[in-house]
Amino acid sequence: MVDTDKDSVSAAGASEPRATGYSWYVLSVLVVVYILNFIDRQVISILAVDIKAHLQLTDSDMGFLGGAAFAVFYALFGIPLGRLADNWSRVKLLSIGLALWSAMTALSGFARNQFTLTAARMGVGIGEATASPTAYSLISDYFPKRQKATALAIYSSGLYLGGGVSLFIGASIVQAWNQAYPGGGPMGLVGWQAAFLAVGIPGLLVALWVATLKEPVRGAMDGVASPCSPTPFREFARDLSTIVPPFTLIGAAQRGISALAINIGFAAAIAAFAWWMIALTGNLPQWSAVGLGYYAVFSWACTLRARDPATFRLIWGTPAFICTTLGYGMVSLAAYALAFWSAPYAEIVLGLPKQELAFVLGANGAISGFIGVIIGGRIADALRAKNPAGRILMIIFGVVAPIVPIWIGYTTPDPVLFYTMNFLAGMFGAAALGAAAATTQDLVLPRMRGTATAAFFLGTTLVGLSFGPYMVGQISDLAGTIVDGKPVGDLRTGILSLIAVAPIALALLIYAYRAVPQAEATIEERARV
Repeated sequence: MVDTDKDSVSAAGASEPRATGYSWYVLSVLVVVYILNFIDRQVISILAVDIKAHLQLTDSDMGFLGGAAFAVFYALFGIPLGRLADNWSRVKLLSIGLALWSAMTALSGFARNQFTLTAARMGVGIGEATASPTAYSLISDYFPKRQKATALAIYSSGLYLGGGVSLFIGASIVQAWNQAYPGGGPMGLVGWQAAFLAVGIPGLLVALWVATLKEPVRGAMDGVASPCSPTPFREFARDLSTIVPPFTLIGAAQRGISALAINIGFAAAIAAFAWWMIALTGNLPQWSAVGLGYYAVFSWACTLRARDPATFRLIWGTPAFICTTLGYGMVSLAAYALAFWSAPYAEIVLGLPKQELAFVLGANGAISGFIGVIIGGRIADALRAKNPAGRILMIIFGVVAPIVPIWIGYTTPDPVLFYTMNFLAGMFGAAALGAAAATTQDLVLPRMRGTATAAFFLGTTLVGLSFGPYMVGQISDLAGTIVDGKPVGDLRTGILSLIAVAPIALALLIYAYRAVPQAEATIEERARV
């Protein structure tokens, strides 16, 4: 007697797409790229005290340099570059982007004031905007859906490894350089400038390695043919023109008088809000950048709605996608703020030596983030197997679990307890990333994944990175005092204020938990409409 049920299961298993050894090799290369991505992005944290003193900046100025100066341009260029990733070689795009952001990191070492350092940070943001849209799309074509959250979580571990390593590397270079050249080295460079040069240059070599990877068949793991545009750069130029003012007005005018009126009205509203916040805080660069970013995203979304209504419907027209993205954006707000300010806090408030805190916090961040994102990804996949909205529970955990460690860690004078609580807060927050990324990828069609990734990272950048470091710095300045005619911030109060975002994130994610199953079940139907 033939066991037909067993045979059918075997046949289904044989036909199911599988990740190959080369898939795991590609993933390992992408992890290295992401490590470099976050070394170049986060090294400014351990250099913050030196930069602040050398360039005579405030905590809110440093929050801007660690946040919006990078984040706005990272988010905006992620949109057209995400579309380019959907229509052109992802391998080539990633290698070019890596070379660009590495070169701009190195150029940060020649900055002489806030303006030149801001310009370099903007360039880093543009280059790094290529990383995740290309990597997420490549991973989706190298790994089947059942392994996607795990693969994305492994990729995302580079975030924590790179962020942790950046502290140790930066502190070591600063100490060695300043000991060797107490009055400034060649070309008058001081320790923090040498650190930027040292971490930027190796990325140029890794870009050559990335260029050797094979480009996979798009949509291979889903069994859905996803042809690319025959004119990818024309599409890219058109998408770029919808983001950069004043070309946004031309694009709106082409869609009609009403579209132009709406665009101008939104621009006026954003400008008025930015002007009010500048008058309130005195921080022109922060609110100018944020205003530009939100206006540009609005213009792009309106254009996407006219040109690609299916993609617009599955991203901007799907509340489950928006709430998942914004909910995780609140998690990233706290995570980015802690990643930037924990080292300056330990150095200024607890009086810990830079070399020690860099080693401990660097290892803390790398290990806690790696453990959290890997275990969180695996648990999220297991929850997803039992419940279509199961991954949202992991994101909710990432909102609630860090609250107590943040409160204890940033009120204690004990360095050991501070390090321990910082470890737990980082691990718990990291557990949400793989779940959030996989959820947003599952809510769109394969051809839309690069664009969906760019939209997802709008939440983690224009919400999380743009405001997290700045919010802490601004509240620190407001709660601080004046000593010898100079402002001295209150970083403890600034960091504890992060707890206030948890209720907002929780409300968004509860809605997403209810909406995700229906949204995922109706993807093709809504795209056809």
